[in-house]
Amino acid sequence: MARTVAIGIQSFDDIIENNYFYIDKTKFIREWWDGGDSVTLITRPRRFGKTLNISMLECFFSIKYAGRGNLFEGLSIWEEEKYRQLQGTYPVINLSFANVKETNYDDTRKKICSILTEPFIDNAFLLESNILEEKDKEFFRTVSMDMDNSSATLSLHYLSKYLYLYYGKKVIILLDEYDTPMQEAYINGFWEEMVSFTRSLFNSTFKTNPWLERAVMTGITRVSKESIFSDLNNLEVVTTTCDKYETTFGFTEDEVFHALDEFEMPDKKDEVKEWYDGFIFGKVSDIYNPWSILNYLDKKKLGIYWANTSSNSLVGKLIREGSPDVKVVMEGLLLGNAFHTVIDEQIVFNQLDYLDSAVWSLLLASGYLKAETYQMNLENDQEEYDLVLTNREVRVMFKRMINGWFARSASDYNTFIKALLFGDLDAMNEYMNRVTSDTFSYFDTGKRPSGRVEPERFYHGFVLGLMVDLADRYTLTSNRESGFGRYDIMLEPCKKEDDAFILEFKVFNPRRDKNLEDAAVAALQQIEDKKYASVLEAKGFASDKIRKYGFAFEGKNVWISG
Repeated sequence: MARTVAIGIQSFDDIIENNYFYIDKTKFIREWWDGGDSVTLITRPRRFGKTLNISMLECFFSIKYAGRGNLFEGLSIWEEEKYRQLQGTYPVINLSFANVKETNYDDTRKKICSILTEPFIDNAFLLESNILEEKDKEFFRTVSMDMDNSSATLSLHYLSKYLYLYYGKKVIILLDEYDTPMQEAYINGFWEEMVSFTRSLFNSTFKTNPWLERAVMTGITRVSKESIFSDLNNLEVVTTTCDKYETTFGFTEDEVFHALDEFEMPDKKDEVKEWYDGFIFGKVSDIYNPWSILNYLDKKKLGIYWANTSSNSLVGKLIREGSPDVKVVMEGLLLGNAFHTVIDEQIVFNQLDYLDSAVWSLLLASGYLKAETYQMNLENDQEEYDLVLTNREVRVMFKRMINGWFARSASDYNTFIKALLFGDLDAMNEYMNRVTSDTFSYFDTGKRPSGRVEPERFYHGFVLGLMVDLADRYTLTSNRESGFGRYDIMLEPCKKEDDAFILEFKVFNPRRDKNLEDAAVAALQQIEDKKYASVLEAKGFASDKIRKYGFAFEGKNVWISG
């Protein structure tokens, strides 16, 4: 009989004690411990078992779980006696920043201070012992939600000392989702304050801490060393392209297929692979997202599980407000093409507003993209990647996200699409101007406004909308030149009896164009002069089945000629 799938439980002991569905990842304990690294940072996409594995480490090493070896009976780590002897023998400090999602620095600092206070409350018995000197007890009592920066950043440093004095053993520190406050700081505009506070906290906790045995941090991104890790020369960073812990986070294909057998769904392997396979960690491909697989096993139907959360908001913002080049790359990715680029796996959040490579780096770390190939170019010391969308679930998520861009003007947008297909030029002009009026600024609200190229951000987003909205009826291809001059769109119908479309976009230039209508007519004329229709004619489309439109943009104003 198949085990019960418990959705959302991240406590290792709860899962084991209730015999909930669990795939054994305890070899991670052996691999990490034998590796001997002082401080390990492991980055993986969200919902890949980071929190559960942190809970597993606590259950294995923490003195609080001494005598609880039954939790590991029958699992990989319990096969060797030397590891059995380690269980329950270390003081452990376990914290998580996963819920630090405040929108300003003061509230964020207060929330972190509250989290730092929790292990002091858990170890309040230290105040009653004879181990601590009076000055230590005084500091212990200063730790609170309202403590100053000095006390906050030194809190884990001194708690490590107190636990060492009491137990006679150095401390293991576990910090889950370390980068959540950093992402919120970027989104909400208090990056510099957050960097300063975090750098000081991490330095005293992980670098200048003589009572630290070892530490593990997890997160989605590898925040740049210059930002918060500048003082940590003892840090081992394990990203998705590293070989360490390749199968520790996420499910392998064998594990997924065995689960489908257990739940009597062996005939569903192909469809599950198409939707949820695709993650690559180190040299291991065919890694599946646990959240999607658990939900599939529980609900027994395909769906967007991992990608269907509010955590997509930053990704959507970066694509929507990103440069025209970002949207052009997204076109290719949605069509299944690979994108070759040079990126740095270190995420520099304050570069996301103006550096496209930083956007791709974040999407790779977050799991929306996978690296089909990766190599270090020794000639220029740059890391080169061929990136593609991870799987069908991610592709569907992006398509829904793009459709959502026009949600505020959904009625006008849909009416424009209908007018385009029916050839109603007056309606096209009316409703296209309504769409731009409602949504134009939505594509250009970043911290670095794009000035005179603002129309490009909108109409490249608009092209993505067309591509997604008409995907079941048309194949969209585009051919572009550099600068602001030409953006040429061809819509080839899936059914030969339907009309094909050629759309030419231009930005109004007062030195070249008398007015907006003149620019639209020039765009239409360019279709003829450049003989764009010849591509479709060569495929057998009659000239009267090829409709041509010139679009001219001046700010939010649009004129369409046809």
